[in-house]
Amino acid sequence: MNFEAVRAIYGFEMARWGRTIMQSILSPVLSTSLYFIVFGAAIGSRIAEIDGIAYGAFIVPGLIMLMLLTESTSNAAFGIYFPRFAGTIYEILSAPVSPFEIVLGYVGAAATKSVILGLIILATASLFVPIRIAHPGWMIGFLILTAVTFSLLGFIIGIWADGFEKLQIIPMLVLMPLTFLGGTFYSINMLPPFWQTVALFNPIVYLISGFRWSFYEVSDVSVAVSFTMTLVFLAVCLLVIWRIFKTGYRIKP
Repeated sequence: MNFEAVRAIYGFEMARWGRTIMQSILSPVLSTSLYFIVFGAAIGSRIAEIDGIAYGAFIVPGLIMLMLLTESTSNAAFGIYFPRFAGTIYEILSAPVSPFEIVLGYVGAAATKSVILGLIILATASLFVPIRIAHPGWMIGFLILTAVTFSLLGFIIGIWADGFEKLQIIPMLVLMPLTFLGGTFYSINMLPPFWQTVALFNPIVYLISGFRWSFYEVSDVSVAVSFTMTLVFLAVCLLVIWRIFKTGYRIKP
């Protein structure tokens, strides 16, 4: 393991984030505050509780996941895309650095940023509503596992994209709608039976459900199923990245 190479890539990515840290943190925090003001005031006044939990507190795990998924994907995608765009990726590929070490550096940095942001959003949410975390260990575990998984997805998008506009296609047109339809602001048990079945085909449902269980011990699906689905998604992303480096897809001339 070339720890110096991993440290260099990781340090560079964290330093790049540090140069825009106010923008990177302020925007999600303001967005979270607006969600609480709009949804908490508008919908919370009509829905007092869901599964015995105050509506404002119920949506906290979903809001954290919403930000975590989008930020993890975007950070990792831009992190690997820019070296491709600037041509510096070839310096990394020609160095004595393995694909595993490259992925570890970029994905590790993106996941770290997202976990920090998720904890900041959790602290921000606690200013609006009382929050109870029944299983802190599981909460941190789901937080890290989700951040790593979607950072891997972002890495794949960054390799696939051949223009800046493509970096936002999947996060904005796929992930964002799936997150809103995945139980961020409601329980899928509130849906008619047919749409409950349809919702189970949305992978984001399992992430939000497992994460919400770590807070309030309530979930739309079994926590074991949620954890398993997250691991399956992680394995698929790792397999795709392995294939990318094996074939040199869009990283070798």
